[in-house]
Amino acid sequence: MIRATGLTLRRGTKVLLDDTDFVVNPGERVGIVGKNGAGKSTLFALLQGRLDADAGSLLIPASWRIASVEQEISDNDMPAREFVIDGDTHLRALQAERAATPDGNGHRIAELESALVEADAWSAPSRAEQLLAGLGFAPDEWMNPVRSFSGGWQMRLALARALMAPSELLLLDEPTNHLDLDAMLWLERWLAAYQGTVMLISHDTEFLDAVAKIILHFDQAKLVRYRGGYEDFLSQRAERLRQSRIAWDRQTREAARLQSFIDRFKAKATKARQAQSR
Repeated sequence: MIRATGLTLRRGTKVLLDDTDFVVNPGERVGIVGKNGAGKSTLFALLQGRLDADAGSLLIPASWRIASVEQEISDNDMPAREFVIDGDTHLRALQAERAATPDGNGHRIAELESALVEADAWSAPSRAEQLLAGLGFAPDEWMNPVRSFSGGWQMRLALARALMAPSELLLLDEPTNHLDLDAMLWLERWLAAYQGTVMLISHDTEFLDAVAKIILHFDQAKLVRYRGGYEDFLSQRAERLRQSRIAWDRQTREAARLQSFIDRFKAKATKARQAQSR
């Protein structure tokens, strides 16, 4: 599981999280919500190890592989399908070593062939094609170079590449920005079948409601956990605010009553001790 303890996170002088705790259990699909600038993307950077916490700890199992969508694409001349397969860096490393291993090294070749089978090397092209098809690419586009696609379609390729990567934790920051309805529905189904943990940032509340089963809300420099999708979060938070308001009103009335007693009796010798106590 992912466990944060006493986590404090700042960006410049702004405190995003202050001494907060939260837990994300294996296999959960978690929506991250909050106002713009609350710290959602910064939390993702922390999870990826691209920055350090200012205080406290954030523990992720050492064995977990983390996948996320690249925001900049540099392999512009690569065929789209090969670009997607490159998301499986372990597979690509095995393939590169196998190609570089001399035929005379039979023992190492056998080890590599076994590792390639375990990594599903032979099904990689078809798995990449399924991702491309799901995200709206026609079969005659699968071998087109990445540079031939517009910026929005290149971001679809980057998403497919992230989904291709074997992972225990998948971080998705606004994954539906460049998707049409068909691709969004396909992604919902894909994420429902994904066996790992998903953490998702999205302004598309319908998509968030369909995918997330847990919500973590940035609220006054804390992360508050709610069970259910986005609509469940809204109703639970409204009830939480209502209860807080009731408690505040009760405390305000009690404070006023005590102040009234103090004002009336603080000058009376027989009541001064009671007034001081209150």
